[in-house]
Amino acid sequence: MGEISFIKRRFVQLETKQQHRHCARLLRVWYEQCVQQGEVKAELVEQYLTWLSWMKVKLSPPTILKAVADRYHWHIQEARWSLKEHQLLPSIRKGDREPQADFLSIAIYLDNLRSAYNVGSILRTTEALRIGQIHFGGQTPFVDHVKVEHTSMGASCLVTCHQHTSITSLPRPIIAVETGMDAIPVFSYIFPMTCTLVFGNEELGISNEVLQEADVVVEIPLCGVKNSMNVACAFAIVASQIRMQHR
Repeated sequence: MGEISFIKRRFVQLETKQQHRHCARLLRVWYEQCVQQGEVKAELVEQYLTWLSWMKVKLSPPTILKAVADRYHWHIQEARWSLKEHQLLPSIRKGDREPQADFLSIAIYLDNLRSAYNVGSILRTTEALRIGQIHFGGQTPFVDHVKVEHTSMGASCLVTCHQHTSITSLPRPIIAVETGMDAIPVFSYIFPMTCTLVFGNEELGISNEVLQEADVVVEIPLCGVKNSMNVACAFAIVASQIRMQHR
């Protein structure tokens, strides 16, 4: 009893953030035991519940792996603990892998984008979902831009890219992703196997010159006050919809 009292006294004297950090470390061990051995030692569960009682936190012990992971992340958050990587679930993959599909026959036309970060993100999404080839229109930063290369995380070397392409030379139909009264919701549109997607400038949208060449306009239905979203985010939504249709 004396030893337990001593341990309790030392534990409760810790800052709350430190207490949560200890709980997070214990839950990591708990999680690894479950993954490796199929069960967790009873004394580990008892220790965790004891610490919770000393913290005056009324929580029941997690019973499944996801619950353990969720509780771990909760303690991390309460501890204000910033870790480079603290995922737990075994489904998480790290590092690159062999491609799971060929690139689709889709041309992606970037009409005067100004942010190299957006371009790099679009490159990365294009490679991740194997959507097609990218054509850089107007003043869109090309793959040799240091910020494009950095943000793409190496995807700039894996995606076929073209510069100074005329929109009229690209395959039909030309599909403009833009907001408009007559635009078709992107989730209702069936994307052809061969087509051209057009994404416009972050502030001004697609230029009138390019928009006049469009065969169809599709938009992402929005529910909020803002009329549009970040172009890289919009591209990811459209690309995901296309890949879902053409698995």
